[in-house]
Amino acid sequence: MRRILSVKVRIGHLTSAVSIAIGAASILYSRKGQAVDLPSGTAFAVASCISPSMSRSISPSRQKVVKTKPRGFDEESVSVFAKIIHSDIHMEDHIWALLPEDLLMEVLARVPPFLIFRLMPVCRRWNSILQDLSFLAAHSRVPSHGPCLLTFWKSSQAYQCSVFSLPLKTWYKIPFAFLPDWAFWLVGSSGGLLCLSGYDGLDFKILVCNPLTQTWKVLPSMHHNQQRQLTLVVDKVDCTFKVIATGGDILGDQTLPTEVYYSRLDSWSVHQVMPAVTLCSSKMAFCDSRLYLETLSPLGLMMYRVDMGQWEHIPAKFPRSLLDGYLVAGAKKRLFLVGRIGLFSTLQSIRIWELDHAKTAWVEISRMPPKYFRALLRLSADRFDCFGQDNQICFTSWNQGKGLLYDVDKKAWSWIVGWVIQLCSTQVCFYQPSFDIKTTEYATR
Repeated sequence: MRRILSVKVRIGHLTSAVSIAIGAASILYSRKGQAVDLPSGTAFAVASCISPSMSRSISPSRQKVVKTKPRGFDEESVSVFAKIIHSDIHMEDHIWALLPEDLLMEVLARVPPFLIFRLMPVCRRWNSILQDLSFLAAHSRVPSHGPCLLTFWKSSQAYQCSVFSLPLKTWYKIPFAFLPDWAFWLVGSSGGLLCLSGYDGLDFKILVCNPLTQTWKVLPSMHHNQQRQLTLVVDKVDCTFKVIATGGDILGDQTLPTEVYYSRLDSWSVHQVMPAVTLCSSKMAFCDSRLYLETLSPLGLMMYRVDMGQWEHIPAKFPRSLLDGYLVAGAKKRLFLVGRIGLFSTLQSIRIWELDHAKTAWVEISRMPPKYFRALLRLSADRFDCFGQDNQICFTSWNQGKGLLYDVDKKAWSWIVGWVIQLCSTQVCFYQPSFDIKTTEYATR
């Protein structure tokens, strides 16, 4: 009997916690005179931890069914509490004080990762829990938040970072003051980590960081320590990462061997020198443990097998009248080519091809509708950039300051809300937020 009563008390505490989890943070910030922009999906994400038995004990008048996408990309219907709270439940401090630690941790683990920074000042207890390794582990076990876009730039001698959540369709700012001043170039993102590089005096340096945990590590110098083309790859299974340095120096004056950094060994290993080729661009794509680059001579692709440490040439001819092309890595071993076709401005269009590995040929799978093309590139000389992740392809235009997203699986085009790029120094990449401590336990402050 005592055990049943104990369970009921814990469920009652969790009911109260779900009703006021985000409200507590809002009240505290409003008292301090600070604005809080908490999306409606936040409360729904917290409520997702309620058991069905709890929802049956609530009157139907107190429930409503909504469609939201709090922690994933697919819509789902969930039963959540309305803003009307039971008259016998008051927002008192002792409710949170009596809430068991494990239940509080489960509630907070459902909060979108970008709001963790806002919840830390609520009270000392929350601040301690949100920085605890057990909470970070619990948060990493919750289904993924979904893909995001990260913008990074430096203005007034200070780093600025904003993240656009595709599931929530909301922009968030992430504090980036923890980075050293020399980390200027954004190399890329993988598995919740970012890779940046820059010159500290005359020394070329590389670092890997996790924006959510504010942890970072400077990698040891390469054997041939010069600015080169870099790629970050995270292995979620082994909880390790690699940084691949390919090609010669950035000026093209000399050919250098390929080097790979292994986080488990904390060292660089020297591999085969890439054969003499003429590259189309410095853009690379990592797909299925292989690194791909476009080449003009010989025409096709250069492929680097990371597991074997060898380079191979793929004679996949590019489509005719291709003005500029970008390689984009997709999910499940898919490799895409995105480019602009047409010699005259009135006949130009942007198309997407997929590599047929069996036939070593590019197969067209989609074209950008004319209304999106004209809005993104009003002039034939306008420059656009393209990158992708998990069958999501993003197009950006410096001149127009717009962002366009294409979902390969759904074959859907959509504008990115609130997208503004006014500085040519703004760097953009896909980003998957993660608190996975197993991957970031190497990091030091």
